[in-house]
Amino acid sequence: MRTRILSATLLTTTMLTALPAVVQAQDTSPRNEDTVEVIVTAQKRSERLSNVPIAITALTTKKLDQLNIGNFNDYALQLPSVSFQTSQPGSTNVYMRGVASGGDGNHSGSLPSVGVYLDEQPVTTIGGALDVHIYDVSRIESLAGPQGTLYGASSQAGTIRIITNKPDQSGVYGRFDAEANSITGGETGGKLEGMLNVPLSPGVALRVVGWTETTGGYIDNVPGSRSFLPAAGGITVNNDDLVENDFNDLSLSGARAALKIDFSEDWTATASLMGQTQKTTGIFGMDEDLGDMKVQRFYPDYAKDRFAQAALTVEGKIGNFDVTYATAHMDRKSSSNSDYTDYAEAYDEIYAGSGGLAGYFYLYDSNGDTVDPRQYINGSYDYGKTSHELRIASPSDGKLRWIAGAFYQEQTNHIFQNYIIPDLAADVSVNGWPETLWLTLQDREDKDTAVFGEVTYDFTPTLSVTAGLRLYEYENSLIGFFGFGRNPNGPPWNGAGSSRTGVAACFTTTGTVRDDYNANRPSTLLTSGGVAGTPCTNLGEVSGNAVVPKVAKGDGSTYRLNLSWKPKANRLYYATLSTGFRPGGINRRGDYDYEPDYLTNMEAGWKVSLADGTLRFSGAVYQQKWENFQFSFLGENSFTQIRNGVDATINGVEMEATWAPTSQLTLTSSAAFTDAKTDEPLCSDIFADCQNPGDLAPSGTRLPVTPEVKLSGSARYTWTNNEFRPYVQGVFAYQSKASSDLRLADAATVGEMPSFATINLSGGFEWTTWTVEAYVSNLTDERGQLSRYVACSVCTRPYAVIIQPQTVGIRLGSKF
Repeated sequence: MRTRILSATLLTTTMLTALPAVVQAQDTSPRNEDTVEVIVTAQKRSERLSNVPIAITALTTKKLDQLNIGNFNDYALQLPSVSFQTSQPGSTNVYMRGVASGGDGNHSGSLPSVGVYLDEQPVTTIGGALDVHIYDVSRIESLAGPQGTLYGASSQAGTIRIITNKPDQSGVYGRFDAEANSITGGETGGKLEGMLNVPLSPGVALRVVGWTETTGGYIDNVPGSRSFLPAAGGITVNNDDLVENDFNDLSLSGARAALKIDFSEDWTATASLMGQTQKTTGIFGMDEDLGDMKVQRFYPDYAKDRFAQAALTVEGKIGNFDVTYATAHMDRKSSSNSDYTDYAEAYDEIYAGSGGLAGYFYLYDSNGDTVDPRQYINGSYDYGKTSHELRIASPSDGKLRWIAGAFYQEQTNHIFQNYIIPDLAADVSVNGWPETLWLTLQDREDKDTAVFGEVTYDFTPTLSVTAGLRLYEYENSLIGFFGFGRNPNGPPWNGAGSSRTGVAACFTTTGTVRDDYNANRPSTLLTSGGVAGTPCTNLGEVSGNAVVPKVAKGDGSTYRLNLSWKPKANRLYYATLSTGFRPGGINRRGDYDYEPDYLTNMEAGWKVSLADGTLRFSGAVYQQKWENFQFSFLGENSFTQIRNGVDATINGVEMEATWAPTSQLTLTSSAAFTDAKTDEPLCSDIFADCQNPGDLAPSGTRLPVTPEVKLSGSARYTWTNNEFRPYVQGVFAYQSKASSDLRLADAATVGEMPSFATINLSGGFEWTTWTVEAYVSNLTDERGQLSRYVACSVCTRPYAVIIQPQTVGIRLGSKF
């Protein structure tokens, strides 16, 4: 391990020392803007970044603009501790410091382990991080390690905060930016963005931001056919009607408005409203067996993701104490249509002895003829989130400083998934849902309440101690229906698939439909409770003559201890012991609940800089213990299960540096090394003690998704003595290989994500209020893989989701 850490350190040092060779002479002119100290609010106070004794990466407005960052994937590559899994834009699971078991993100699965905030409000969601468009953003703060004391349950491994620029009274001003681009081997795209700040009256200002973007496709849906084995005859289908080059298009549009009112010198309210709509067609993964950037899809794939958030933050003073109240409500609606032919292909082979998938499930039409067994999934999610936080803080210049608060949030999700086989007869469909082989229709609710506080005491002018504590309660619930159809009164029903799920498991006055059939008694369904539109309820608990949600709840505490030492100006050293947690929850099959998991972090870090700010170097070395980690995976019959796995140990080091030796040159670099492994063997026996230790993964197996090494760096040179201020910039990112799954057999089927490196180049001019730039991203046209997946538990056709191929573009912007 020491050798690997030394290698990462040497790589970072090399990046810092090699790049200055482009400078021919030292410039003694005033230093550039990169030497200005960044102000962050990571600890819910405004503080200089160099004075905050935790690991933070901050990307400022200027840096976001220079790197052309517009979405999550863009900035995640620049954050050393962040990794992620994605199947398409808007469906991304975020991880930090190797805290990833893989497979998380199912609609009725684990809560996220990384919190995402938009200003003061959490926007963390189940099933994919909110991909907020990045424009007119003050900064992005990435807080690595458990942030459970100040940020709560879904900040177990870290927190990402997106801080927008606020309205101000300085005057009327604005900006606009336009871009056109072309993807090598793909289509063209572009975007328009704009911002306007307007003082409306003394003490009142409005800021409005808007954007629209299209990204061209680059994945080809190529011709193909599939053959299936029904009980009699044979069925062969093709995708001729769907063949299309560059079929994975993306369009995005949105707006944000904020109104700030200064009631007095001490009290301010900021109300904001943001909305965004994202549409995609096709899929963003390729089938490597078919060739470069090619797939074969047999039903249309498309998705729409919309969200709107209204937020209010009130800030003021009571005496010398700062008071903040923040509340928000977010509504997110998504809908999609997905080809599920891979499922039919895999199970047709498994059920060959029963006449294939169609024969096994008695898939026939109204005439009794066997139908094409292919499926597609039509789904939607209606997600709501409401949060409230009230906190009070003592003056920041006291020897004793403290902050205390209370937090409440409620999340709801109406879940709908309809697995459709065209022409499927009604009597073998889900009851009341013709052509539906399987239906998921559920309501989920997650609530958590907390009180929290942190106290900092300066023992000496250079030595400080911080102690923080959060007391929490959570309650999560599920109710609804999932599964196949069935005649409650007995045969005929739709085959073997109905034995444990669907109508067969629905609650009756005397048990379940299956219990009643086995006891040779009629069924009387419980109809009170449940979710509207379902044929009956099989997920929940019986209470009298009604079904109520199945509930998982608990309480506990999380803490942080921090010792910081600042022996002189521009030197900070710290040590931290901190914990994080994730609430437990419910498996929708109802056989067992999964328990909370916990993370304990021990960390030592440093932040040093030269007196003039031209060089800043920070880093942290840590060890984390992840106990009883939640593990989500596709189990038997491709049914998602969540269980508690084993313990894992994660050792790592992170480093960042910025060097601005002259007013013309700025160099940045970051590096992360992550060694994340299980402490015990992982076995497949879910309901009893492990009988086959290590049959899924032996002790010492690397946790998936997170690369062992991640590097990034940039170099920017500006000719400041020229009226047009020409500049050139290079950006580099690298990450080593990573496994796609914790289970070794499944990882072998899905395949490993290889290491990859990308280079982005740009150059342009900045004169008066105008900027023009030409760029090429992914210069070497790498097929860097962001994730890999298969459609079902027994599917053997893996898909690789790749970074955008080489893209050439031009940008034009102006400020006024």
